[in-house]
Amino acid sequence: MAGLLGRKIGMTSVFSAEGKNVPCTVIEAGPCVVTQVKTIEKDGYDAIQLGFDDKKEKKSIKPEIGHFKKAGTTPKIKVAEFTELTGYQLGDVITVDIFKDDLWLDISGISKGKGFQGVVKRHGFGGVGDLTHGQHNRLRAPGSVGASSFPSRVFKGMRMAGRTGGDKVKMLSLKVVKIIPESNLLLVKGSVPGPKGGYLIIER
Repeated sequence: MAGLLGRKIGMTSVFSAEGKNVPCTVIEAGPCVVTQVKTIEKDGYDAIQLGFDDKKEKKSIKPEIGHFKKAGTTPKIKVAEFTELTGYQLGDVITVDIFKDDLWLDISGISKGKGFQGVVKRHGFGGVGDLTHGQHNRLRAPGSVGASSFPSRVFKGMRMAGRTGGDKVKMLSLKVVKIIPESNLLLVKGSVPGPKGGYLIIER
């Protein structure tokens, strides 16, 4: 896995060469600093740790400050490891240019949290469509969840109301529409998980 860390800026649209209006997500991809280089001899595997987005030192604990000081940089908010990035040294800066030859990317982030939701919003239940047979308060209810004498319990995994969103979601094979290296911006076709300002892991 080789890639970069970024932040979701929002959505826009661009016109393709055929004149079609293509919806795009704008991502601030990098610059990321190499904050640690892991090796097989020392750590048991090869990987590079990247840090993204500055964090105030007064909001950082001392081990964090010392860790980032080794790389000659300020504390970072988002940190992640990539196993297929090679040839970089501690303190190197990686920018969006590494994606200039890629056409498709996988992007993961944390989806928007929606709190406690019912089964219609959470699982797409249809509910009761018509007010018939005296039903007055069962329009968006889940219905029966278990049998009586056997098995006398509710099976695990039953789709019910509960906390929705706030999960790690990965979107596969998003097409790269445009790269703006001077602004560290990456435009991909379609939507990516999370709110504006949410952190993303971009993999190729």
